[in-house]
Amino acid sequence: MFADLTLVQNLVAALQQPWWAAFRRAVRPPEQARALELLDEFGLAGLAQERAGNLSYGQKKLLEFATVLMGKPRLVLLDEPTAGVNPLLVEQIEERIRDLNSRGLTFLVVEHNMNLVMRLCDPVVVLDHGTKLAEGRPDEVRNDPRVLDAYLGG
Repeated sequence: MFADLTLVQNLVAALQQPWWAAFRRAVRPPEQARALELLDEFGLAGLAQERAGNLSYGQKKLLEFATVLMGKPRLVLLDEPTAGVNPLLVEQIEERIRDLNSRGLTFLVVEHNMNLVMRLCDPVVVLDHGTKLAEGRPDEVRNDPRVLDAYLGG
């Protein structure tokens, strides 16, 4: 995230472009439209021309998520997408992941919030210090004694 750029400029900066595009002053209309569409999807459209540095922590997390989507990826890796955010924002992030996944986008989520993982992910792969402990459906993994010991306080 570039604190001194607007939200729209941050999203456009995420696009793969030739080096000389960095010297462009204006955002091109198609890029602007895509950025505004994503900001609207994440509830940030009203802040489109705000400097990113002025956002709250939660809004910055949403901007980061939207930035990943700017280039229309087929696979998204999210590393701790809900770390440090309030429960309401966790729900919003989960809803976005579900909606995007239902539209064909694949996610690989690395997350320590096991409740979120069990609600959201299928299959679930559980690692402990780089070693795979378990893999399977959430209900299978949830009941695995090794997982219980390592993560769920079994």
